[in-house]
This record gives sequence, structure tokens and C-alpha cells, in this order.
Amino acid sequence: SWDTSDWESAWDNGDNKEEEAAGEETTGQNALWLQDCVVSLSPCSDLLVVAREQKAVFLSAKWCTDNSGREEMTLAVSWTGTLSTEEGECVSSSVCIPLASQKRSSTGRPDWTCVVVGFTSGYVRFYTELLHEDPVLRLKCRTYEIPRHPGVTEQHEELSILYPAALVTIDGFSLFQSLRACRNQVARAAAAGSDVIQPPPLAYKKWGLQDMDTIVDHSSVGIMTLCVFDQMKNASILGGFNASVKGSPPAMSQYVTVGGGPYTGFYYAVEGSSQPLLSHVALAVASKLTSALFSAASGWLGWNKNKNEEEAVQKQKPKVEAATPLGIRFGLPDSRRHGESISLSPCNTLAGVTDDFGRVTLLDLARGIAIRMWKGYRDAQLGWLQVPEEQSDRGFSPSASLPRRHALFLVIYAPRRGILEVWAMQQGPRVGAFTVGKHCRLLFAGYHLMGVNSVTSQGWQLHTQQVCLLDPITGALRTVNIPFHLALSDKKSERAKDMHLLKRLTNILKNREAMESLLSNKNAPVSCLSNIMCTLYEALKQQDPEEVDPALFQLCSSQLKLLQLYTDVQQLQSTSDTEVYSENVGTYSFSLSDELSRVGPTLQRYAQFTSRPSVSFAQDSPDSPLPAQAFLSQMECTEDGQLKVIRGTETEWNQLGNFLFWGCLCGNNPIQNVCDTLQKAGISPQQLLSLLMTVWLQREKEVLQKTEETVRNLHTLLIALSNMKGAVEESWDPQSVSPWWQQVRSTCIQSHNAAAALLAAFVAHCAAKASISSHADSKLQSEWEAVSLELEQWVVCVKQLEDVLVLQTLMLVPPPQGAGGSAAAAQCSIKTLLEGGTGGIADSVSKWVFRHNLPPERLKEIIQRREDNNAEGKLEQKLLVAVCQQFPHSLSPDLLFAHCCWEYVVQWNKDPEEGRCLCWAVEHLKLVSSPHIQLGISTMMWSTFIVKRFSAAAYLMEKVGKAPKDRLCRRDVGMGDKAVTCFLGCCVQLLQILMEADSAVEEVAAPELSVEEAWFGAEGPASIAELALEQKGVHYPLVQHHCLLASLLHAAMTFSLRVKPLSLFDSKGKNAFFRDLATIQLMPSGDMDPGLISLRQEINPDILRRHLVCELYNQGLDLRAEEVMLEVEDKDVLGSQLLVLTGQRLCYSLLHSQSQTQAAMELLARLPPTLCTWLKAMDPSELRCPLVPLSQISRLVSRLIEILPENHAQYSLALHLLEAVDVLTTED
Repeated sequence: SWDTSDWESAWDNGDNKEEEAAGEETTGQNALWLQDCVVSLSPCSDLLVVAREQKAVFLSAKWCTDNSGREEMTLAVSWTGTLSTEEGECVSSSVCIPLASQKRSSTGRPDWTCVVVGFTSGYVRFYTELLHEDPVLRLKCRTYEIPRHPGVTEQHEELSILYPAALVTIDGFSLFQSLRACRNQVARAAAAGSDVIQPPPLAYKKWGLQDMDTIVDHSSVGIMTLCVFDQMKNASILGGFNASVKGSPPAMSQYVTVGGGPYTGFYYAVEGSSQPLLSHVALAVASKLTSALFSAASGWLGWNKNKNEEEAVQKQKPKVEAATPLGIRFGLPDSRRHGESISLSPCNTLAGVTDDFGRVTLLDLARGIAIRMWKGYRDAQLGWLQVPEEQSDRGFSPSASLPRRHALFLVIYAPRRGILEVWAMQQGPRVGAFTVGKHCRLLFAGYHLMGVNSVTSQGWQLHTQQVCLLDPITGALRTVNIPFHLALSDKKSERAKDMHLLKRLTNILKNREAMESLLSNKNAPVSCLSNIMCTLYEALKQQDPEEVDPALFQLCSSQLKLLQLYTDVQQLQSTSDTEVYSENVGTYSFSLSDELSRVGPTLQRYAQFTSRPSVSFAQDSPDSPLPAQAFLSQMECTEDGQLKVIRGTETEWNQLGNFLFWGCLCGNNPIQNVCDTLQKAGISPQQLLSLLMTVWLQREKEVLQKTEETVRNLHTLLIALSNMKGAVEESWDPQSVSPWWQQVRSTCIQSHNAAAALLAAFVAHCAAKASISSHADSKLQSEWEAVSLELEQWVVCVKQLEDVLVLQTLMLVPPPQGAGGSAAAAQCSIKTLLEGGTGGIADSVSKWVFRHNLPPERLKEIIQRREDNNAEGKLEQKLLVAVCQQFPHSLSPDLLFAHCCWEYVVQWNKDPEEGRCLCWAVEHLKLVSSPHIQLGISTMMWSTFIVKRFSAAAYLMEKVGKAPKDRLCRRDVGMGDKAVTCFLGCCVQLLQILMEADSAVEEVAAPELSVEEAWFGAEGPASIAELALEQKGVHYPLVQHHCLLASLLHAAMTFSLRVKPLSLFDSKGKNAFFRDLATIQLMPSGDMDPGLISLRQEINPDILRRHLVCELYNQGLDLRAEEVMLEVEDKDVLGSQLLVLTGQRLCYSLLHSQSQTQAAMELLARLPPTLCTWLKAMDPSELRCPLVPLSQISRLVSRLIEILPENHAQYSLALHLLEAVDVLTTED
């Protein structure tokens, strides 16, 4: 887009020079092709369509990187091909309509862009159907515009299509819904491999425009309502003196056309005068997606189709609806003048019209008159710009309390003169003129996103361009932006004065801008920058001091100093012979080596888990060289000549630290020389220490690969920085802590890189010892308090970091494949553990147990050290044991089981279908040895997670009177029927644990919870165990009451019983349910209902025993049936029942078994007819276990013979059965 400086020059020079390059032919002849093309640009500038005759090119917006590394938006060809499908048809008009996204998260960007193309055959294709048989002349679109004040009528969205004698208008809402529906249908059809689409109907109106000879262009102004005076005037003119006037003015749609006879026509269609036509629109997809656009451009629109598919049968032309006649209301008659185009202003009150006389006429649409005319603009192209007043201008304006003002400008492109002009409306001056090419195209959409309304547009930022200029020679697409203040005609405008003042300031600052621009150039070599700065610095020194801008001189000298520092550090990095300081060997403590060897195995295990490959971007790599421009942007000179590092983004800070110190840590750079150079530059030691610690912690992986070497170099660096002036204060209070070493500690405490932080703490502890010793030796008196206080802090810090390292190593162990709780490993640091409270450590381990899917019994074995520590492949168990040994108090068994129980119940609450989580939560609770903690956690679980779902299950079962089905369970309880059964079983166990814990509380003292000495400073939420101990006791009978109900519900769900569980209790029992377990409720008396007692007395227990024996035989459990048979009293009846069961078994073996033998068939033929008939009448499908061994059948028949008396009616039948079974057994 053109710069503001262009507008300033136009303002200064008044009417700006017009250059009439009449004799210039330039490259014009080659660029004339664009004038013959149909060109349309989306208002969002993300799609450009260029079409000529049958062919078209689609260009989509893409981000590209130019040679200088700068990203810019370009329009690249996304599709080319032939659009026409009818013989001889050509593209005559096109428009790109961006459709608004329906997603709630959208902020004004389009979901997708629909291309509407009109053809000379009369087709308008989105693709759609034939609406009229004449050529399409022009397509125009109107979208929702936010009203600037309450008096403005809200306009409906609309797509209008002009034919030579007809105008078709399609309702925007109907079109938007149809396009979305068709796009979804195409996506589904493509996924299903089908091409058949059923497009929805589309509502449109069709007007036959009368009383005008030729029409070439149109504008749909929208709905308008006349004032009462205009209504009466029109009624008088049209109807005469006696015309009647309606009570309220009718709403009318206004259409303005241009052409000939008359030159401009005004049409008014009263709303409701024409019924909308409903048609089944074939949105290109109904005719099997045959067009080249949707076959070849499938990637562009996301609509897929086989590219080789062609339509075999010519599609039948659709029926064309008749137009509703619409007479012209009035026009601007000019017999010789013919209009060529009309452009509607964004406010819908003005329109610009071009004609064949080279004139541009401005129309007032409300009054229907021409109010201004420009001459000398042959083949002109028009556009409009509506510019809102900037918010900053309102505060100084006398109209600050009024609505925000808008300025309207008309943009005229005169291709014959190659000039672009901007005019203020309505009678304003020309505010700008630009010399452009003679073969450009002015692109003015006149609409925004379709599908936006007054509700969805709230909070949106509509990213649309109003006017653009396309230059075919350079390929540039420029936007036209106009400052609001150019519309102000007042000569005393404060803004105009400010612009002149700003121009003078711009000239003054040009040198500074040039220098800053040069310093920010990524491609400029450092040597070149240094030479330029030196030259400029010398030139400024030689000038008169009064004429030199002090700020410019200061900037130049500071940048020169920074460039020199950058060069010096770079040269030190390239030094091949690195000096080795003998003094470092002496200061490198042997105790440091002992510490390293002590934690060596833990560091190796930690490195094993952190050294896994990960994805990173090349530009973010710490090894990438730091450009001089980045170095300069992070440094600034203070007034006293010192250097200050500006803390930017984390990446920039890391890059600067790597540039200064990583070479020293690797042993490639001379440490003392680097420190001397940085000290001379004036950077504070505190900032250098911060950069050093950042690098050390960030490069943890590399540090662990060469631990001894990097630790030695870090020690040397830390000593060198400590010896700088301003690092360790020489006179600090012996009773206080050194701020210098506290800075190192604070960094280590906050770091998530446990190994690097521990190594840094080792080094700093050693360096602090040496520093404090030398500090004490330099004074006459001994300062034991200061030494002990500072070193005590380090002892605690090192112990905490060792603990964190062991814990973090465990956290990094990846869960086994298929583990239910696979999630990202938690990051630990001293800070996060202290903030996590006294239960923070146990909470972290419980989350690890969940991620690793570790069963409760297995966890118990590991904690009790039953695990063989020498077994291979059990590294995670060893690490868990090591963590428990590191935290003997924080990870005591009861605390760990309590936290695991809570973690599992929390995870179950997130997904109640995962019943295993609740079962394991209860199992962990059982493993807690302290009844006090058990009682508290049970109570918390019940009230927080269980009771709500438990009561929902009880009420649901009471309502349906039986075990509810899956759908009802999901609706009321929030889980399926199987999960509900598991849930109720866990409820029974939980309440039993609660009763047992409540009984044992009085016998055992409450446990005393403690933490390790190093972790006394924990601040944060209380642990689960502490919360459990704070819970109130429970009312035992009430818990027992709930346990009875839980058992009842569980049995009903398990055995699919028909029961109303709450109805089995009296009113007291019902009222006591689902109350707080700590409250005392009125309970049922416990006396049994007399009616129930008498009912039980009526039941014969021998009937139940016989039924049980038959059921056990039915299930194939013969041995258990024989045991129960001994208790049966009425053996005759039992014998008759078992005789039928034996017959069913034998029937299955002889007649229904898959392995029927020849012997069995022969036996069947030899059996007595009565027995054979009796066997065939048996139904073996009633048996739960029909296939039993013959030996079991033989044993059962023997039992029958024993229990049946010889005079029994079926005794002979039993003997026949025994004989048949014996024969079968012999044959086998």
C-alpha cells in the first residue's frame, strides 16, 4: 500500500502534478490483455480470479520468504483450466464471496470463499442453475454492514444478477445456507465415493426491467422507506389529486440501472409484491461434478472428484421461470449518452456512473439527481473508500461525545492517463493523485463476508480491503488507504498543522532512521557496520557541537561500543590455543570430585531418560550463531557508560548466553580473557551470572555428556565472576545471606533441570566456601556466624536438589505401552514441591503410579522391599524404592497409599466407565494401616465423589422397579449398567471399610505426620492424610444402614432382580438415606415385619433344597448336587424331577449331539417303544450344561434307582434308562 508520506506530499503540493504520458507506449501493448479479462478479488484479498472467454486462473494468497529473509504475502496460481461447459459460452462476469465461519472461536476470518461465475449462455455457476436464457451482464453482491447510528435501516444480504432485460436477486441468507449445505454434501459424497448430490432449494426473485432501451450495469441499493412528504408527493404524481395515501410508508427495494434510453433508471419494488421463486439449484455438484473447476481444483476448494471422469450425457436444460414485470419509476434522460458502469458507495446513498463521453457522474440516490460531474475520464474505473475517524482524534474534537465520524472518498482510475485520483465527497477537493501504469485494473468489491449478522459480528475484526489496484506489468497488488484527516476542509484543522510539523521532524530524524535501519539489516556484515559507525562517529565529532543532535551522537557512540564488544567476543571464540590456568586446579576442590562420584549413578540414570531424541527447529537451536543485529537489540548503553542487557524472549536470552559462555564451558574459549572483556565493557556481574546459569541449565544434555570437564570450567567461570567488582559485597552483614550466592540458589531452586541444577549447586557451594574463607581471612576478626549461615543454606539446597534429582528420574521413566494413564511426565523443582505443600511429593508419586498402571498389591510388595533389587528389567521398581528411601517421612506407606487412593478416585470421577480405577482406589484404601486415615479418606470419598451417584442409582431403581437398562443408567447415573454394577460393589466395600475403621479408631492413637528436615519450608495445600485426620467421626448405625442399601442395590444389579429397594424400608429408614454420615438420624427400630415373618413360615424349605439340587445338576455341578441331596426329605418327588433331567441329558447325547455314532443309532432302534417315544419328547434346550460325560449320566441314573421305591410308577422307566446308559458306556 502507499505510504503516508505519499499523502503528505499530496497535501503539501496542493493539486499534485498530473503527468500525461501521452507519447509513452512503454510495455503497454503486452499488458492490454488484462483490460479484456474478467477480474474479481475477494474482499479478504486471499483469492483472485482472472477469466477470459472459456478459461480462468485462480490465484490464492500464500506466505513466501524473499531473498532478504522477509516474509510477504503473494498471490500464487492455485488452479488453471476451462470453466465453460455449454458449447460456445464464455465467462462474462465473476465475483468472489467469502463466507463467514460459524465457529464460536472465529474472529472475523472467512471459513471459505465461493466463486460465482456468470456466462454468456445465461448460466450462473457456483455452480448453479439456469435462471434466465440471455447472457449474464453483471454479478454484484451486498453483505451485512454494521449501522453507524440507529436511524440507518439494516440491509439484508443479497446476490444480484443482471441480464439484458431481467434482474435476478437471491436472498443472502438462503444462498449462504445452501452453499454451506452443498459443500458439506460434496465432502460427504467424496468420502463415500459417490457423486450424487441433492442440492437444497434456493429462494430468488426475478424482475423484468421495463421502459429502458439497454441496460449494461446495475446496483441493488437495498430496502428504503420514504418519509411521509415523499410518499404524499409520489401518490399525487402517480394517482392524481384524489389519490389515497396509506397510513405507513411501504418498504421498497431500490434498483439503479445504467445504459441507454434513459441513461440512468430508478426502479422501486415494493416488498411483498412478488412471491419468491423456489428452485432446486444445481450447485455444480448435482450434475455429477462435471465441470473442470471442481474436478481439477479439488485441492483448492476441498471438493474431490476423479479427474478423468467426464459427463457422458448432455444435461437437460432446466425450466426457466417467468419474470415479474417492474416498471421504471423515473430516470435521467440523455438520448446521446450511454452509461457504462455504476459503483455504489458503502453507505448506499451515493453512486458513481461512467459513460461513453468520458464523464464520471455522482448520483444522489435518495433524491434521484446528479450532483457532480467530472470530465476527461474515458474508460474510467471507480471505487469507494469509507474511512472511520481515528480514536486518538476524538479527544481533541469538539464533537467528542457524538458518534464516530466517517469520511467518504471516491477513487477514480483513468487508464488513458495512467493516474489514480482520490476525491473527497460530496463536493470536496481532490486529496491525492498517483501516477500508476496505464494497464492496471481497479478492483472494488463493495461487500464483505457473507453470513455475518448483527449478533455474530460483535467482537469481530473484519479483515477486508476496500479498494485495490492490480498492475499486470509488475504483478503487484496495491491497497489504497486514505487518512481520515484529508476529508477535513477546515484550514485551521489541528491535524493539518500536525502533519506539517511531523514532516519537519521526519527530515530531522532521517539520519537516525537510516542508521537504525542499517543496524537492523540482517545481511550487513559486522565489519561493514563497524566501518560505517566509525566514519559517522568521526564525522559527527568534526561538526559544530551545537548543530549535532546529542541523541544521535550518543546512539552512534553506544552502537560502536557494542559492535566492538561483539567483535572481541567473536575473536576470543576463534582463538585456537586455549590457555589453561594453573590456579584453577588449586581452587577446584577435591570434595567436588567426591560429590560427583557419589551422585554419579543417579546422574547416569537421569541422563539415560533425558537423552531421548526430540523435535526442535533449526532457528531455535542453541548452537545457531548469534547475528550482530540480535546482539545489538539485547544491549543498551546507560548514561554512565555501562552496558545493560535487555531481557527479551527466552529464546533470545538463551542465544545471548550461549554466545558469551558456552564456548568457555566447553573449554574452547579462554575463560579469564572472556570475563575481562565483559568486565571492561561494563556489564554488571549479576546479569552475567544470570546468563551463565541460564546456559548451564538449558544445555543440560550436553553437560551430562562431559560432566567433569564442564563442571571444572563452570567452577572457574563462577570464581572469575565472583571476583569482579560489584559481585560479592565486601562488607555484608555477617548475620545475613550474600545476595550474590542467593541469586545462584534462587535459579537452582526454580529450575526443572534437576541434574544441571544439582551440579551448579555443588560448584557454587564449593566456590562459596573458598570465597567466604578468603573473605574472612582478609579481615582481622573471625566471622563464624556469617560462614555458618551462608553454608547452611547451601547444605539444605544441595540436599533438596539431590532429592529432586532422584524423584525426577523416577518421573521420567516412561509408562509401559498400553497403560491406561499414559500422560506427560510431571516436571519437578524445589519450588514446585515446596508450593505443593506437605503432600506434594506423595502426590507426584501417586500420579506416577497411576500412569504406570501399577496394581495396589504390587506397590505394597515394592514398598515393603520384597522386590529382588538385583532382578533385571525392573528399573522402575528400584527407582521407586530409592525415592521412598530418599523421602522416608513424606512417602511413608500410609501416606503413599492414601494419595494413590485419592488419585485413582479422582481419575475415576473423570471417566466413571473406568470402574477399575474405583476398584483400585478401594484396594489402596484397604492397604492404609491407620484407621484414623482410613476413616477420614473414606468419609471424604463418600461425600465428594460417591453419594451423589449412589443416590441417583437408588432413586432410578426405585422408579423403574427393577435393575435399570444401560440407557437409563447413562442418563441418570452417568455410566453404563455394567459400570453401575461395579460401582455399587465398590460402595459396599467402601462402607465396610468405613465401619471397620470407625470401630478400630478408639483402640489406636492417631498417627503423627512429619516431613524430612530439608523440606520443613513447604507452603501450600495440606496433604490428603492431614485432611483425613481433620474429618469428623461417623454415626455407625447410619453407615450400617447405607451398607445394607448398597448390598441390596448391588445384588439387584448383579442378578437382574425386580425390586423397589427404598420401598423395603419404613419412613424413618428412607429419610435417613444420603444424609451426612457424621449426623445422628432417626433409624428404623430393627423389629421385623410380622407379615414378612408369617410369609416366611409358609415357605417349605424342602422345596428350595429340591430346586437347588435340580439347578446344580442343570449346571453340570453333579458333585455339589449330591451333597445337597442328602438334606432333601421328600426323595420321591426329587426322583421324578431328576428322572426328567436324566432323560434330557440322554436325549441330547443320542439325538442332538454332533457326534452321533452308529452304535448309538442301533441302540435307539433296540430301545422299547415307550422309552424311545419318551426320550424324543424331552427338550434338552432347558439344560444349562447339556454336554456332560456318560459317566456322570450313569452315576445320576444309579442315584435315581437308589432313591426311587420299587413300587414307584416310573421305576421301570428308570431301569430301562440304566440299561441304555450301560450299553452306551460299553460301546464307548
